[in-house]
Amino acid sequence: MGKMLMLGNEAIALGLLEQNCRMICAYPGTPSSEILSSVLQQQKRLGIDLHAEWSVNEKVAFEVALGGSWSGLRSAAIMKQVGLNVASDAFFSAAYQGVKGGFLIIPADDPGPSSSQTEQDSRLMALTAKVPVFDPSTPQEAREFVKHALELSERHQVPVMLRPTRQICHAVQDIDFDEEFSNEIPQVKFDKDPHRWAATPRDRYRLHVELNKKLKLIEAEFSSSPCNKVESGSAKVGVIASGMVYNVARQILRDLNFDAPLLKIGTPFPLPQKMVSDFIADCEQVVVFEETDYCIELQIPDRRNVRGRLDSTIPSAGELTPDVVGKVLSGLQGDANKTTKIFSADAGLAAAVAEQQTPPRPPRLCPGCSHRSAFYAMKREFGKRTLYPGDIGCYTLGANLDAVDTCVDMGSGADIASGFYHAHKIGRAGGAGGKDRPIMVTIGDSTFLHSGLQPLMNAVHTDARFVLLILDNRTTAMTGFQPTPANPEKSNLNPERSVSIPNLVRACGVEFVRELDPYLQDDFRNVLREAHEHCRSPEGRVAVVIAERSCSLHEPETVEKRAVLITDECDGCRYCLIAFECPALVLSTDGSRVDLNEDLCVDCGQCIDSCHKGFIIPHPEMEWV
Repeated sequence: MGKMLMLGNEAIALGLLEQNCRMICAYPGTPSSEILSSVLQQQKRLGIDLHAEWSVNEKVAFEVALGGSWSGLRSAAIMKQVGLNVASDAFFSAAYQGVKGGFLIIPADDPGPSSSQTEQDSRLMALTAKVPVFDPSTPQEAREFVKHALELSERHQVPVMLRPTRQICHAVQDIDFDEEFSNEIPQVKFDKDPHRWAATPRDRYRLHVELNKKLKLIEAEFSSSPCNKVESGSAKVGVIASGMVYNVARQILRDLNFDAPLLKIGTPFPLPQKMVSDFIADCEQVVVFEETDYCIELQIPDRRNVRGRLDSTIPSAGELTPDVVGKVLSGLQGDANKTTKIFSADAGLAAAVAEQQTPPRPPRLCPGCSHRSAFYAMKREFGKRTLYPGDIGCYTLGANLDAVDTCVDMGSGADIASGFYHAHKIGRAGGAGGKDRPIMVTIGDSTFLHSGLQPLMNAVHTDARFVLLILDNRTTAMTGFQPTPANPEKSNLNPERSVSIPNLVRACGVEFVRELDPYLQDDFRNVLREAHEHCRSPEGRVAVVIAERSCSLHEPETVEKRAVLITDECDGCRYCLIAFECPALVLSTDGSRVDLNEDLCVDCGQCIDSCHKGFIIPHPEMEWV
């Protein structure tokens, strides 16, 4: 036996390996990314034979893992909550068709949100798809729930969701574990059954009826499951809580000396109705704490004495922090203004922070990031009149440089650009430039492979005209440098099998394809201008420029050392700070000039072009290589 301090994501990975899960597929996305990373680390250390992959997108991850389950292997598909949207076709269908080997879908939710475009509740997606859900409240419980969920999946032959939130994924806890893992490979066999695996609509109706029967049986099991428990109390107000917020509510009840009965729900769907109704019957009033939405509350048939999100007792959006939970419980206790140590700020710490007068620092692209050079060149060439549809990734921070105007979801930039072009083509020109208005789209290499091909094909097919700038930094930088099919050097599978982005682009019907290092500012601007002229010429179409340079943070050795000097003539006009926005450029304390933070600077030399007055120059005492 051993003991290790683990993230919740690492504990989930441990649970998967302990339970002999042999097919594990994922697409990276905070807060889920460390699960597969940890699987790969532990697999290598323990010598376990399994298939683990960073898939090209979440739908692919789901379907590859589903194929493993249908072959008899315990399998898992891992993603963040918005990734479940991408996998939803397969997710809904698999609920009807069922599984063979235990199959887990693990979408990590992001209440708040801290790094997502929505704070959607994956449990509600599972409720709609009719997929059972486990909702852990600690890293240790997340690990234990893997076992319960896989066994339930195999017992009823249904996919099962294990839904951790960001606080579970990134919480840290001491975990006991046994380093002796089973390396016995289960029998692999796909049993042909077209009425199930290739079910027609008529068969789907029958499968739906069967699924409903399974859910009734699962609900009965959940009523006696160790994942749910009642903690008694003398107060007439009861609390129902699930996930991480259960721990918050439990602690605040203690700090308030509020002896309220507490029902912990670890299986929010299907809700153990008898257990919940018996608990409510013993209370005059019940409040439901759950994240991110009202999955439990929605399933309670009689809500006359139930308080929660639906009646606005609890805010309808945002994370249920100790402040929020404490205020609600204090109000139910009769003192809405009462505070306790768990949600009161440390006065001494607050004063010390205020004394520092630390300026706010919004998220920015890293020093030396080639995306900044690409955005800067694009803005200098085309200016504010241009439309700049963007996409999901670290390059979304191009918005700070006024070079990203829209951001919807993975791969949306090219579709939005097509809509812009066709709208301006048929509409009146107006004062904005009409159909001649330049459109420059930015998308990352991983995002392009994830969901950029179909929008590009559609744009070619519908004769849309815009420049697509693929920002290829040779990794999935935003979520932890996971490999992509185009840059698989760090892959655990086939590091020599790469996919060519230029060839994919040409296969979509694009005739204008150029690859260039965005560090070559003048040449890069010329190529962008040439691309725009092509796509607006009578015989032109979509033009694609691939800005190719490795991430400076991931592969710092690829940055040629080009140290710079900010001369004494710098007058502090701040143009470089606003137009180029490199973290290594900082305003002096008195605001009279711009200085170089040498601790952050990577000596890329790109900021020279950002000073139109010529006050940033190559360092005269250092050789440029």
